[in-house]
Amino acid sequence: MPPWSSELAGRIERGTIVSDRLRGNPLGDPHERPVEVYLPPGYDNGDRRYPVVHIIQGFTGHIGMWHNRTAFRTPFPELADAMFARGDAPPAILVYVDAWTSLGGSQYLDSPGTGAYSSYLCDEVVAWVDARYRTIPDRDHRAIAGKSSGGYGAMVTAMLRPDVFGALATHAGDALFDVAYQPNFAQIARTLRDSYDGSYASFLSDVRSRPFGTRAGDAELIEMYAYAAAYSAEPDGTVLMPFDEVGRIVPSVWRRWLDRDPVRMAEREPYTEALRSMRAIWIDAGRRDEWYLDLGAQAFREAVAAAGVPEERVHFELFDAGHAAIEYRYAPAVGWLLERIAD
Repeated sequence: MPPWSSELAGRIERGTIVSDRLRGNPLGDPHERPVEVYLPPGYDNGDRRYPVVHIIQGFTGHIGMWHNRTAFRTPFPELADAMFARGDAPPAILVYVDAWTSLGGSQYLDSPGTGAYSSYLCDEVVAWVDARYRTIPDRDHRAIAGKSSGGYGAMVTAMLRPDVFGALATHAGDALFDVAYQPNFAQIARTLRDSYDGSYASFLSDVRSRPFGTRAGDAELIEMYAYAAAYSAEPDGTVLMPFDEVGRIVPSVWRRWLDRDPVRMAEREPYTEALRSMRAIWIDAGRRDEWYLDLGAQAFREAVAAAGVPEERVHFELFDAGHAAIEYRYAPAVGWLLERIAD
C-alpha cells in the first residue's frame, strides 16, 4: 500500500467556526475551531441535498490527526471517499469536528470544568454546516459517529439531543464506567502519592512545565483528570475526583460519573425515549479491548434493547481487535447508517 495520500474522488473543504459557546471557556482554549467538510463525488453537479454524518474523535484527538498515515494503513477520510466512489453507500456530507481541549478532551459535554462542548457541537457546528452546504437539515437525516471518547460522545449526544441527531455509531465508546474506569483509580492514587504528594495540582503544574509524556504516568493522570473535569466539576470550575488519596470511591462524586454512563443513561427517561427515536444505532468494539469497552458495548446493546429499540434498527458486533487501530471499522458503520437515514 503506498505510504502517501491518494487523490480523492470527492473533496474536503476546510473552514473555521467562531464559537460563542466556547468563548471564555474555563481552560482558556481557543474559541475559533477548525472544521473539515467532506463533499461527495457529484456534489458540484446539481442541487441535490445530502444526509450528514458528524464524525467526532477520541481522547487527545484533534482534527489534523484524521490525516495521519501509518504503515500499511489508509486514513479514514480516504476509506470513506473510496466507499462513496465505489457507490457502496448513499452519497453524503461528512463533517470532521474539532473538540480538543488542553486537557486532551471534553467528552462532548457541557461542563464548568472544560466548556460548553455539547452546545458547541449541537447548536453551532450543525448550524454552521447547514447554512453553508446542501444538507438535508433535519435530525432524521443527520447522524453522529465516533470511537472511544468519540464513541461516548456519539452515545450521549444522541440521548441528550435527539432533536439534532437521529442516528449514531459508537466504536468502543466509553461505557460501563464501573468496569472501564473504576479499576484504574488505585493506580492513579498511587502514582499521585509517589510522584506528586497526592496532589493533582502538583501534577498539572509539573506536566505543563515540560514536554508531555516525559514522566511515567502522564497519560493516565491527565486522562483521568480530564474525565473528572467533564463529569464532576463544580459550578465554579473546581474539579472533583471520584476517589480519595488511597483510591477509595467518593460516593457523592462517583454518582455524578455514573449519571453520565451511557449504559445507565439508557435505562432511564428521557434517554430511553431518545434511543427509541433513533433511526439507526451501530455498536461495536474489539473483543480484546484493553479497557474492557467490549463489555461496555455489550452492556449498552442490552440497555438499548431494554429501552425498546427495534432489533432491525441496531447493528451490534464484537470483532477480533484491541482498542487501537480500528479505523477500518468506521466506513462500514457510516455506510450502514446512511442506508437508513438517506431517505
